Amino acid sequence: MAVAELDLDLDGPDSPDGPVLSFGPALGGPPPGAGDIFALVRLRGRPAATVLGHVRADEDPAEVLTAVFRARKDPYEPPAPPEPAPAEPARPATALAAPPRTTVVVATRERAGQLARALDSLLAQDHPDFRVLVVDNAPVTTATRDLVVSRYAGRVDYVQEPCPGLAVAHNCGVAAADGMVIAFTDDDVIADPHWLTALTTPFAADPGLGCVTGLILPARLTTSAQILLESHGGFAKGFEPRLYDPASPPADEPLFPFTAGSFGSGANMAFRAEALRAVGGFDPATGTGTPAKGGDDLYAFVRILAAGHRLRYAPEALVWHHHRETWQDLRNQAYGYGAGLTAYLTAILVRRPALLPALLAKLPRGLAHARAITAHRPDPAGEPAPGTHGARAHPWPRDLSRLERRGMLYGPLGYLKARVRVRRQARGAALGEARIHRRAVRRRS
Repeated sequence: MAVAELDLDLDGPDSPDGPVLSFGPALGGPPPGAGDIFALVRLRGRPAATVLGHVRADEDPAEVLTAVFRARKDPYEPPAPPEPAPAEPARPATALAAPPRTTVVVATRERAGQLARALDSLLAQDHPDFRVLVVDNAPVTTATRDLVVSRYAGRVDYVQEPCPGLAVAHNCGVAAADGMVIAFTDDDVIADPHWLTALTTPFAADPGLGCVTGLILPARLTTSAQILLESHGGFAKGFEPRLYDPASPPADEPLFPFTAGSFGSGANMAFRAEALRAVGGFDPATGTGTPAKGGDDLYAFVRILAAGHRLRYAPEALVWHHHRETWQDLRNQAYGYGAGLTAYLTAILVRRPALLPALLAKLPRGLAHARAITAHRPDPAGEPAPGTHGARAHPWPRDLSRLERRGMLYGPLGYLKARVRVRRQARGAALGEARIHRRAVRRRS
C-alpha cells in the first residue's frame, strides 16, 4: 500500500501561528482522504524529524501529524552549532557567509525522464552563483544529449564520458568544473530549493573543510520495497549536524574514518575542488557501472579525511531520492552495498598503503561493525518510536542480510577486476592517441 508524503513546517514564515502544510515532491496533489502519511517535520524551515501517522477521512492531516510529532519520546530540540576543536579559533557562523561559486555535477546514463525532473529542481535553487553540468556516461542513444540541448540550452552544460562507471563520470565532471566547490547529486533526486546553498555555504566559513554531505529522504513511498528500505533508515543520516575532524576523532566512532557510510551518500555531497583534485578525485575502479558495484563516494570521504580535511554533515541540505521500486531492485542494491563497502576498503589499501596499520588496528572492531550492519535488524524486544516506521512492523528479510554479506566477500575481487578493466581502457586510449598522432605526422610530412 502506498504511503502519502507531506512536508510540515510547524512555524513556517508564512503562518507563524500555525503549521504550514505542503505536499511531497512526487505526490502531485492532496493526500488521500484516509491512510498512512509520511511527513518531514520542519521547525522554522529546518528539517527536524520524520513521522508516520494514520489519518482518517474526517481528520486534518496537519493536526494529526503535529500531534504525532509532539508525542515522540525525544522531542526535537534545535541543535547547537558544533563546537570547534579546542586548539582551533572559533569560526564565524555559517549563515553569515556567502555560498561560494559551485558546479553541480549530475552523472547519468539513459534516464532522460528522471534527469529532466532532477534538472528542473536544480535550476530552481536559491544559490546565487552556480552552474549545472550533466555528464552523459557511456551513452548508447542520444536521448540525454537531445534533452539537454533542446530543453536546457544555455542553462545546463553537457559533456560525454565514453568509459562506463560512476567514478569515471564524476572525474570527468571534476575536470570540467569551475569554482571553489563541486557538488554531486544523482539523476533520480529532487533537490529542495535551499539544498545547494545549505550544502556549500559551510566551505566559505571553514577553510579546513574538504567535504559536506546532506540529508536524503524518500521522494515517494509507493511500493513495499521502498517502504521497507525507508523503515530501516533509508539513506538518511539523522537530523543533527555533525563535524568530523581527523585532528579530533569522534569518541563514538572508534572505527573512524573507515566507517565512511556514516558520513553521507553520493547522491548528496560536495567537495572543496582543490582538496578533491589533490587526492586524485574518485577511484575509477569503484562505483556503479564497474565490477566493484559501488564505494566511490565512501572512498572519496576517507581520502579527504586522511588528507587532514574536515567533513561536515548538514541535514538542512535536503534532497528527495526516488528509492528502488521492486524487490529485485532491493536485492541488487543490498548486494551492491556489501560489495561497495569492501571494494572501497580495498581501494584505500591499494592506493594508500600507509593507511594499512591504522586499519589493521581497528579491524577486530571493524568486523564486529560489519556483522552488526548486516545482521537481522529488528530488535524483538524493542518498540518503534511513536510516529516512526518501526522495525517490528517491517522486519528486514534475512536473505537481504545474506546478500549484503555475499557482496562484502565479493567486493575485493570486484575491485581488482575493475582495476584491470581501467588499465585496459587506459592502454586502449593511449594506443588510439598514438595512432592519431602518427597519422597527423604522416599528413604533415
